[in-house]
Amino acid sequence: MKRIVLIAGGLCFASLAFAQAFPSRPVTLIVPFTTGTGIDILARGIGPKLSERWKQPVVVENKPGASGNIGTDIVAKAAGDGHTLMVTVNTFTITPALFKGIPYDPVRDIAPVSKIALASYAFLANPTVFPANNMAEAIALIRASPGKYYFGSPGNGTPHHVGMELIKLRLGLQATHVPYKGFAGAMTDLLGGQVQIMFSLVHSSLPNVRAGRLRVLAVTGATRSPQFPEAQTFRDQGIDFMDDVDAWYAVMAPGKTPPELIARLNADVNAVMAAPDLRENLAKQGLIPVTSSPDELAALVKSDLVRWAKVIADAKISMD
Repeated sequence: MKRIVLIAGGLCFASLAFAQAFPSRPVTLIVPFTTGTGIDILARGIGPKLSERWKQPVVVENKPGASGNIGTDIVAKAAGDGHTLMVTVNTFTITPALFKGIPYDPVRDIAPVSKIALASYAFLANPTVFPANNMAEAIALIRASPGKYYFGSPGNGTPHHVGMELIKLRLGLQATHVPYKGFAGAMTDLLGGQVQIMFSLVHSSLPNVRAGRLRVLAVTGATRSPQFPEAQTFRDQGIDFMDDVDAWYAVMAPGKTPPELIARLNADVNAVMAAPDLRENLAKQGLIPVTSSPDELAALVKSDLVRWAKVIADAKISMD
């Protein structure tokens, strides 16, 4: 018994020393998507702040492919010493249900550190071909003509796609999905009336909304979007299942990272996220700065994995 206690104590001491020694060399922030995306901009925003705090270079490396699975797998297989981290988005909780046989377990192999930002989604309509002013009118239009209306998305299995499928499933609506190869094509056809509605990030659509070319019928979130506060939330209109259906961004670590080091990383990420200049810059990008504990982020990941797996199964969405 005494030997077991000594071994356990030694392991705890080693983990604590490990956390205190971090970082001992440059830190890599893996972004599992291409350069220029919102998540890439976010990573390059926090990188210099973390570098300043850690007194070590922080290098952003883009590892895109397979809807984020390639970059995520790199992090899952990395050493749990804090020197390889990931900045990811909630697509992380969607892809496990889309792809069969992904090479990592999103709960076991990836350790949550902290949320860093949120962005609200909007139910958009082209008013010239979809004359609704709110969700009640939208629901009435779609129910009156099942299958008549089309919604666009940047691609099969994207958050824009599964978010609209959630709305369809919960409200019993029939609308046809039209996947595009990227956001630009979907937005072009929404503006042209080839598709009538779309589920899209608020900040991505605001220029066309302000110009009157598109209409926001509802936004996600428990409170109204700071980017477009005049738009009602889904909850404002009696739809109570869209409060937490937003794009969340987070820092993650390899699953084998010791709890003491996760706590250290969480404290450091939370500290840099409090910087006024960083928060102001994120707000200009349409992002709402937020932070969380590792446990809060872990609970969110698990609940989102369950939610999107059900939507994907019920809507019969597949990438394979």
